[in-house]
Amino acid sequence: MKLRKFAFSLAMLASISAPALAADLKIGIGEDPDALDPDQSRTFVGEVVFAAMCDKLVNIQPDLTIIPQLATDWSWAPDGKTLTMHLREGVTFQDGTPFDAAAVVANIQRSQTLPESSRKSELSSVESVTANGDYEVAFHLKNADATLLATLAARSGAMKSPTAFGKGTAADFANHPVCVGPYTFDSRVAQDRIILKKDPKYWDAQNFHFDTITYLPIPDQTVRLANLRAGDLDMIERVAPTDLKSVQADASLSNAQAAGLGYNAITFNVANGAGAKDSPMTNPLLREAFSLSLDREAIAQVVFEGMATPGNQSAPPNSPWFDKADPVPARDIAKAKDLLKQAGVSSVDFTLSVINDPISGQIAQVIQSMAAEAGFNVKIKASEFGTLLSAQASGDYQADLIGWSGYVDPDANWYQFVVCNGSLNDAKYCNADVDKLMNAARASTDPAVRKQNYDAARTILSKESPIVYLYHPTWIWATKKSVTGFVPYPDGLIRLGGVAKS
Repeated sequence: MKLRKFAFSLAMLASISAPALAADLKIGIGEDPDALDPDQSRTFVGEVVFAAMCDKLVNIQPDLTIIPQLATDWSWAPDGKTLTMHLREGVTFQDGTPFDAAAVVANIQRSQTLPESSRKSELSSVESVTANGDYEVAFHLKNADATLLATLAARSGAMKSPTAFGKGTAADFANHPVCVGPYTFDSRVAQDRIILKKDPKYWDAQNFHFDTITYLPIPDQTVRLANLRAGDLDMIERVAPTDLKSVQADASLSNAQAAGLGYNAITFNVANGAGAKDSPMTNPLLREAFSLSLDREAIAQVVFEGMATPGNQSAPPNSPWFDKADPVPARDIAKAKDLLKQAGVSSVDFTLSVINDPISGQIAQVIQSMAAEAGFNVKIKASEFGTLLSAQASGDYQADLIGWSGYVDPDANWYQFVVCNGSLNDAKYCNADVDKLMNAARASTDPAVRKQNYDAARTILSKESPIVYLYHPTWIWATKKSVTGFVPYPDGLIRLGGVAKS
């Protein structure tokens, strides 16, 4: 049986069919990552790869506590406008370049100024970064930013070699990334595999137990699971909830789960290029009506067998950041039709772009059926993940179904998607009042003040609905029984410290 749905050379097929070496770990991932550069990356699977390749200044624990990684400790100035970090000494990048304060300064400046960077809005509060010594760095802020430490626990804090990114173009670096990390980039075949090799010079090398890591993009969840059972993979991420009972009943497999920090949603093109010009969904009345046409609880039950949490905000209902004054709405077809009438139409046609995997297709079909009852004629357009992302960034879409894996601080799950110049604001939604509130939330270290501003922003966004939130996923992983030591994290990343294979 041909399991992977791709064309192979005989040599490639032989390498997959051969028994896995104890020194190699093969991981099935849901999509092919975009640029392998933490500054340019927009994909969750890119972060999965970076977790093995690119250390960050700080990291998180499973309970979401922020812990040291390349920064050993840190402190805030009393006014909250300077963050000082002490750095791990004796560390080198994978090309031998020393890791020091000057390297951190170069990294942050690149994240802020690289034309292709998706990290600009995450670091917009940083006025400058200075080296106070060889191993001390200070972040000087325009205003207090309670989100910065959590930001540095994600891609904005991933450290790349200044020597490597200084040699050529951004594309050159993405084709051969160089970081500090347990595994170094070896090779990539687009849509087929990414291979990393262990860096014996890594500062914590004794905690990593494979000579090579191979990531194999397989969009179909059932095919990923079949490859795991066949022995061609050692681990897979995002097991379909409908397959979980089968995995749990399989004596050769283990599974792990974690409640996710992120969400899945529909982003509407409000003002981005040709897609917005052709779309009726630039009208906020129609977006609000569309949201009311959906039964989020039914989506969670039908598609995910209850292993997803219905949601209408970037934060899940059990989060302290959830606005309880705006609960998950019940489906209301009558009100949806009334909003269409207010907009002067009785029916609406638009195209919903989705990733070409079975789960996304099923969600889209359920949405298509529900929305039709309110007068929405939804055409589904399926495409490969990278193609969808490219179209979204360029404005060649009307609406798309896409997710965000989630970060520790609510700002990182929201700000860059809705502020006027947000790095990931592909809708080109812009509201000055939302910007003011979101920036005020960033500037306060008082959780109550932050929440007050978030709730006020949420009131506006709920009415204008540039993003219609659907649900919050549960991460599910499966491994061969021979794989031990894997710890699930709420951000969905695969951290390989302590993972081994017998």
